[in-house]
Amino acid sequence: MRCQLCQENAVYKCSVCGKSVCAKHVKLKPICNTCTGKRAVKYAVEKAVLSRDQGRIEELVQLFWGEQVQLTFDGTYKVAELPAFVAKAGGEVIGFVSFTERSNDLVIVALGVLPESQGAGVGSSLISKVEGEARKLGKKRILVSTSNDDLPALAFYQSLGFQIYEVKPNMIAEKHGRLMKGISNLPIRDELRLRKSVH
Repeated sequence: MRCQLCQENAVYKCSVCGKSVCAKHVKLKPICNTCTGKRAVKYAVEKAVLSRDQGRIEELVQLFWGEQVQLTFDGTYKVAELPAFVAKAGGEVIGFVSFTERSNDLVIVALGVLPESQGAGVGSSLISKVEGEARKLGKKRILVSTSNDDLPALAFYQSLGFQIYEVKPNMIAEKHGRLMKGISNLPIRDELRLRKSVH
């Protein structure tokens, strides 16, 4: 999926007009509920089978982050090799969430939903599956991190009950060895860590 303004990889959908856009062209502005609306996408969420789904997860990871390896909670992970849940519509993977175990926690390493399927509850359904997996494994918390510029992700996780508990200053800038521009041209510097208790 390409940004309809510059042809870079699109990772967001405009809530008003529905265009797919890249991080450079996403603007954060207040909008009312009637302009956001829910999209209707018929999908199902299932546990990923690496032999079948790994290639598609790799494609999505490349689309969303431009690299296969993610740094989170002081660990480095190849996303497509982790346990995951995938959301499928018409047999095609439209979103995924990859995770790993860490002592009493389940750590979400990556979550991505194609722009044309955002706003249909896919991300929330994927998180719900992770919560069920955490309970099954006897974990006490789910952890997730995001970059300081990714305000849509920050809002999404907080709306699902996650709470910011730690900021790692300059963690992302140091990982990349430079300061990059992110959403709304905000500098990408810090890793924001969130957690949610599993009951």
